[in-house]
Amino acid sequence: MKKKVWISMLVLAGVVIVGCGGQKKEANTEKKEDKVIKVASHIPSTIEVVELAAKEVEPGYKVELVQVNDNIQYNELLNAKEIDANFAQHEPFMQKFNEEKDGNLVVVQKIYNAKVGFYSKEYKDIKELPEGAKIALPSDVSNEGRALAILDDAGLITLKDGVGFNGTIKDIVENPKKLEWVSVDLLNLAEAYNENNIAMVYNYPTYIAKIGLTPKDAILLEKKVDDRFAISLVAREDNKDSDKIKALKKAMTSDKVRELLETKYSETLTPAF
Repeated sequence: MKKKVWISMLVLAGVVIVGCGGQKKEANTEKKEDKVIKVASHIPSTIEVVELAAKEVEPGYKVELVQVNDNIQYNELLNAKEIDANFAQHEPFMQKFNEEKDGNLVVVQKIYNAKVGFYSKEYKDIKELPEGAKIALPSDVSNEGRALAILDDAGLITLKDGVGFNGTIKDIVENPKKLEWVSVDLLNLAEAYNENNIAMVYNYPTYIAKIGLTPKDAILLEKKVDDRFAISLVAREDNKDSDKIKALKKAMTSDKVRELLETKYSETLTPAF
């Protein structure tokens, strides 16, 4: 009788041991998977920073690039918790997404300031712009405000007092050349440069590079740099202080990343950290 009891106890003990072992293995798997940091990005400079950060991240973590093709997916994926972070935008653009999509995205670290400005196929100086010239502006509010602030600073237009980088076309109080405005999606502004009826187009170095231009070719560059427009590492409120995001931030602000920005991309941007 005792023998049967002991056998039963051993069998039960064996089940418990196997069960715990299985749970431990599963827990280890979850822990390992939690070390994968998924980061969405979409243009050459930001992608290269993410790829370099993957080499610089502390042991145990793995940075996984999620490459997207537009300015919508990287925020949608992050807000839906399908990725851990993104590196593709500035703070005003992110804030606009939060307002429109009830998002909870936050800037974790500013990485670099792009050299933005206006380009013209026909004119070499803004003084040459004729009356009624058509100017292509980005269609999203945050970038439109930045473009108008550059024109205001150059004296081509005058914006209402106090609007700063938040101005819209409706905030223009003086337009001596009677410039006309053409609203174009940010990704299509480079193509607008070659249109015959467009005198000048706003753009970022990455997009204008598609047609062989650099900031050196700009007719007008931004002089007053506002760090709010720095291209930044973005996460969510719920994960911004996580170990994964801390490790990613450290890797993206490493000496190697700074060296990359200051050498390969010196003509188009400046580090913001």
